[in-house]
Amino acid sequence: MRYPIFLMSFYWVVGLVIFSGCVPSGSDSDIVSGPAAELNAIVEAYEDFQDNEFPRLGVDENATKLPQMTESDILRRTEVNKGFIERLEDIDVDALTHSEQITHEMLCFILEDEIAQTTYRAYLNPILVDAGFHIGFSRLPQQIAFRTEADYVRYLSLLEDFPRYAQAHVTLMRKGLAEGIAQPKVILAGYEETMTQHVVDRVEESLFYKPFLTLPSAIDETRAVALRKRARTVIKESVGATYAELARFFTDEYIPNTRTATAAYDLPDGKAYYQQRIRYYTTLDLTPDEIFNQGLSEVARIRADMQSIMDEVNFKGDIQEFLRYLRTDARFYPKSEKELLHYAAYLCKEMEAELPKLFDKLPRQPCAVRPVPAHLAPKYTAGRYVSGNPEAMKPGQYWVNTYQLSSRPLYTLPALTLHEAVPGHHLQEALTREIADIPHFRQHLYLSAFGEGWGLYSEYLGIEAGIYKDPYSNFGRLTYEMWRACRLVVDVGLHAKGWTRQQAMDYMAEHTALSLHEIRTEVDRYISWPAQALSYKIGELTIRSLRKEAENALGEQFDVRAFHNLVLSQGTVTLPILKRIVRDYITQTQKNT
Repeated sequence: MRYPIFLMSFYWVVGLVIFSGCVPSGSDSDIVSGPAAELNAIVEAYEDFQDNEFPRLGVDENATKLPQMTESDILRRTEVNKGFIERLEDIDVDALTHSEQITHEMLCFILEDEIAQTTYRAYLNPILVDAGFHIGFSRLPQQIAFRTEADYVRYLSLLEDFPRYAQAHVTLMRKGLAEGIAQPKVILAGYEETMTQHVVDRVEESLFYKPFLTLPSAIDETRAVALRKRARTVIKESVGATYAELARFFTDEYIPNTRTATAAYDLPDGKAYYQQRIRYYTTLDLTPDEIFNQGLSEVARIRADMQSIMDEVNFKGDIQEFLRYLRTDARFYPKSEKELLHYAAYLCKEMEAELPKLFDKLPRQPCAVRPVPAHLAPKYTAGRYVSGNPEAMKPGQYWVNTYQLSSRPLYTLPALTLHEAVPGHHLQEALTREIADIPHFRQHLYLSAFGEGWGLYSEYLGIEAGIYKDPYSNFGRLTYEMWRACRLVVDVGLHAKGWTRQQAMDYMAEHTALSLHEIRTEVDRYISWPAQALSYKIGELTIRSLRKEAENALGEQFDVRAFHNLVLSQGTVTLPILKRIVRDYITQTQKNT
């Protein structure tokens, strides 16, 4: 799993220079003609607007301030987005090329969602149980290449701006509390630890100081001393002090006064809001009941496959006894952080050796294996992909959670690795960045239905690649698939059917081999992030169904490498677009044979 940078109001990780208004009059769109030219003009204006509002750190040398996150700024951006939508609606889509039609549809889709988020005032709730504006800010040292003194100076300017940026979010959250738009109290126990981790006795221990431990040789000693002195002051007075204030805000004000209900339906206009989140995270027009019933069907199917593996290993008990066995036998768990990380790295390299059988185009960008940062680990998931930034010399990163090793089963690690690294998120995202003939916004776009669907489909590809060496790792794959099937049931149950948190955890514990700690962190994530959990299974089922459709239609002409190239050829797309791409390919291939 990964976030599409961070989440709505903390997309800031790419920085900011204030933009003074809407799309400029007198732009290229006033003098060009034709649908394609008009689309190009809109895309250029949209990308310029985004770059001005949210420049990319590590790339834009003018990014010295964090985004303006007042409510008026958010509403201003929404009005600009509405203007882009109006212009897009006037274009004759039939006159565009295939790729241009996808660009048009994708830009409409993301603009409509950004407008909807303002309509439902989601910006008043800028945190998740394991993410938030302050957590996004803690990744700042990883976003900058730190090649020159100017990089360090710019970095310090961003650190100095943190108090203003944090206060803007606190103002939004206070309004959210007053209007009932906030995270539930039950999932926030210990949340202040995501802030107190950055309140240190010695500045040199702060992760924000880490870039100053080794300065480039081109910076002379006098300048190095001055930079380090300024860094110590800024990190203590701007960063550490602000995190301490945030911790007090959450402990004394936010958590005691936030809502007790957990469902999206309990938010203002919650039923419509949850339906809109379903639309965004699945890219399909599905009802909660349709998703819930599909989840129940998938749970039953996967349960039968699990029984087959239990029979294979001659286990005589029932499924609950088998799950207890998997959760408690020490042989299934790493003895050290190093063992867990080394096995994850080995699995990455083992899968890389199999990639040419499944793909004939591979990305240039490498993928590193790293532990989840300590300040995030207690409430974090088992693993996550963190996007790379080649322009800032940053690789893609597969984060593996080494916290509480007794909750990190080795039998699930092959499936997790295939999902988060290769051929999952890393391969898909890195290849998308290398597509030269699509707009910049599409090169960096991420939709969960496509991305998480591809990640879960990648776990399935491990069967063809021979990654699951024994029945237990194959059971681990099934428990991960069951986990995603359960999400269809649990997410709808929590947000639309009145399920309690405990009811959701009990359902997950009954059907999956996840550790109880991981079940708790997962259910809390579903509560805090309505409908996102639906994207995995819905996307994977769509991709597998399309592959089966192509295999049946093409017979011996079916080429799995060509199919994978096709699925990834246009970068991130909605599932309806993907269906059209594959079916057009089937038709064209049949015509050519």
